Amino acid sequence: MAMPIYGQISANRRRTFLLFFFFALLFTAVGYGLGYYLGEPVTGIITAAFIMLILFFISYYSGTKIVTAMAGAREVKRKEEPYLYHTIEGLSIAAGLPTPKAYIIETDVPNAFAAGNRPENSVVAVTRGLLQKLNRAELEGVIAHELSHIKNRDVLLATVAVVLAGTIVFICDIMLRHLWYRPRMQRRSRNQEKNQMLVMVVVLLLAFITPIFARILQFSISRQREYLADASAAELTGYPLGLASALEKIAGLQPPDNSLDNRALNGLYIISPALGAKGKVAGLFATHPPIEKRIQRLREM
Repeated sequence: MAMPIYGQISANRRRTFLLFFFFALLFTAVGYGLGYYLGEPVTGIITAAFIMLILFFISYYSGTKIVTAMAGAREVKRKEEPYLYHTIEGLSIAAGLPTPKAYIIETDVPNAFAAGNRPENSVVAVTRGLLQKLNRAELEGVIAHELSHIKNRDVLLATVAVVLAGTIVFICDIMLRHLWYRPRMQRRSRNQEKNQMLVMVVVLLLAFITPIFARILQFSISRQREYLADASAAELTGYPLGLASALEKIAGLQPPDNSLDNRALNGLYIISPALGAKGKVAGLFATHPPIEKRIQRLREM
């Protein structure tokens, strides 16, 4: 028996916050490891946090413009696309949200994403193919899914996850470079050499393993937010089969040579554009849950 919608929303939120807790632990470990190797553990943690904050503020205040530019999306007004605009507006009112700006990506491949650090300045971007190939119920399901991302602050969480993962990889790269290019200490005692070797082994392991775990956590967060948005969209429209049908149709129309396929953005789309090239994109590094499971959950609601 499927878990009730509210139960799914609550459970997915708990999992997301748990994943961010592990992200915080991972980030602290990296900062401490770098600082310990340099002889200043506290300084390492502070430096890592400072770098992360700088990148976070850049992504927080400019993230929407960067994402829409990377996706090739352009803003459209009510007069240009009344069908899309009225669908977004009507569902936004039902969800108790300010109406996001509408964006169009001129490609026949159906897909959609949402972006924005707050509901007040969020956007919903859809492709031309999505408007042409989905019926009204399916389109409403997709738009409701994207609005749910905005309402649940999933877009902001995803941005933070990208920043954290990128920062961890960046710091680990610094650690590795410092290991290779740091000049040898002169006239060290045997104990100093043993301690230095032990620290080098630990730092090397941390530098190689931590980015892998960071990416796994990032993709896990992305997968959980898709389940949450699906459940929230079903609640908003009151018709989960509309979204289930849309997901099935969109997944089947992702071509192998997909113009939307961009590793930096794939996690934002309702269906990963990489699905067409790789078949069933699954496993630890998948940005989305298996499409079959998403459809099954919606049909069991």
